[in-house]
Amino acid sequence: MPHPLVVVRAPARSSFVPARLGSPGRAFALAIAGVTLAFAPPLHAADYTLPATPTTVAWGYYSGQSKPVLTVRSGDTVRLQALSTCGPPERMVSGGVKPEDIPAYTAPIYNEVKDIGPGGHILTGPIAIEEAEPGDVLEVQILKVDIDVDFACNAFGLNRGFLPMEYPYSRYKIIPLDRKKMTAKFAPGIELPLHPFFGSMGVAPAGGKIDSAPPFAHAGNMDNKELIAGTTLFIPVAAKGALFEAGDGHAGQGNGEIDITALETYLSGTFRFIVHKNRHLLWPRAETPEYYISMGFSKDLKEATEHAVRDMIDFLVEDKHLSRDDAYMLSSVAVDVDITQLVDGNVGVHAMLPKKIFTGMAAR
Repeated sequence: MPHPLVVVRAPARSSFVPARLGSPGRAFALAIAGVTLAFAPPLHAADYTLPATPTTVAWGYYSGQSKPVLTVRSGDTVRLQALSTCGPPERMVSGGVKPEDIPAYTAPIYNEVKDIGPGGHILTGPIAIEEAEPGDVLEVQILKVDIDVDFACNAFGLNRGFLPMEYPYSRYKIIPLDRKKMTAKFAPGIELPLHPFFGSMGVAPAGGKIDSAPPFAHAGNMDNKELIAGTTLFIPVAAKGALFEAGDGHAGQGNGEIDITALETYLSGTFRFIVHKNRHLLWPRAETPEYYISMGFSKDLKEATEHAVRDMIDFLVEDKHLSRDDAYMLSSVAVDVDITQLVDGNVGVHAMLPKKIFTGMAAR
């Protein structure tokens, strides 16, 4: 592991977490009853690099019993590598990828990692954040997301995807990427814009291993295409250190992820971690420059939608100081409720509230 670069930095202010006191020594401001409470920034914050190796990945699970592969402090930044879900080198080569175009760290991970499952995602981590404890909120600032190769894959298989009875067979497709134009050539005459994001970003549950596939309160395999660079994710902490993991790189995706895969590819991402003490959330939330986003997950689509909508209403009541009646009404006239994905065991729904509707004091 290279030595971290130590820099002076004040973390950015975030507002899409419950309005309670924040982590001492971390920089952000909260407006509570018209009073702004500011907390001093740390003297230093550190940058780390976490490569993908056989000893730095968790294959198919999040676990509160895992040992961290890296420990950082609140305010620190980590740049990590993540494998695609395109399979081992031989599968990619059979699909048309040149062996020299496959990152060299792929084969050792497939050959050497023995602790596999119950899920299939190869996630980088876990990363412990020293100050994080159950009952806190982990703020994950997604600073940068880079595509590391010139190809993606898409695949469906027997008894998988949203329409398994109509596609009772498997297909695997390699899709060329143009990283300069930021497009994918899906087929002659069809080019797709690239918006890379990590399909899976999450923290550990309170207990042992859980499958990496179904998203839930720990976040995980959300497959939310809104979570691109410049977005901030807020996750309730259930285990000491939070134990953050990321992977399942996507160059792009449609809402729904209908056949069960996106433009699967290799990514590197830069994340800054901020711990908010004693600021309880039920579900992950996110914030983009333009939107507040609430989320819900369940095996039942209606129930997942109820979770996302109720959490948005709670935000409007607690942070924007609306009555519950007005929050319900505003959700009807201003909030877009979207299906995130339909194929991960627990389906996902996210609600998007535009920031531009708030003016004056309400915009804070």
